[in-house]
Amino acid sequence: MNEGLVVFVRAVIGFFSLLIFARILGKEQISQLTFFDYVLGITIGSIAATLTTDLTSRAWSHWVGLITWTALGFLMEYMCMKWRYFAKYIEGEPTIIIMNGKILENALRKMEFRVSDVMILLRSKDVFDISEVDFAIIEPNGQLSVLKKPEYETVKAKDLNIKNPASGISTEIIYDGILIEENLRQLKKDKKWLMDQLKKKGIHSVSEVFLATLNKGGTLYIDKYEDHIQKPLDIGDYKGPF
Repeated sequence: MNEGLVVFVRAVIGFFSLLIFARILGKEQISQLTFFDYVLGITIGSIAATLTTDLTSRAWSHWVGLITWTALGFLMEYMCMKWRYFAKYIEGEPTIIIMNGKILENALRKMEFRVSDVMILLRSKDVFDISEVDFAIIEPNGQLSVLKKPEYETVKAKDLNIKNPASGISTEIIYDGILIEENLRQLKKDKKWLMDQLKKKGIHSVSEVFLATLNKGGTLYIDKYEDHIQKPLDIGDYKGPF
């Protein structure tokens, strides 16, 4: 009975402490949280939970830890608002991963993203064919921003009295220099057809291709390891170590 009462009192203290500290740290939508904010929130919540249920130690030590983490989090937010470059150091900057319709493999490696991750994010933006993309940018919170090529900007075909044939979802037929023969067969194509298409682009080996996709409408997208983009666009201005 006594233990239950102690847990109840600690839970009340932890609840209102967490409520107050959350208001101090400010409001952000989940989609706006950086990785640091996410970890900070989990840690503070974990300390509050331990404060409630860990009866083997005094409550004040957990409460001091809760105050310390909250104070440091508030200090970091203040410094990020006060000093622009400090914020860029802590939160990171947007990174272009697709430029002029070409995947920037070095940028992907730097962000520790796989091309399959990018394809998932593109589909969440209603982009099922990478050839439609002019620019794609990974934001500091991990979200993807997409700028389509002008000819693929949203205009309803029915507004122009045009009937477009269904193109279907693009399927990967080459991934990181490896031919996916099963996907090729499902699209009713063979390796000879693919090699003919690659040769038209001046490509003599599958190993030269970073990514190739094909949709049911027949649109083939090819991205080589060597895109010959002389100077990838850098939209950031922080020149620090990260």
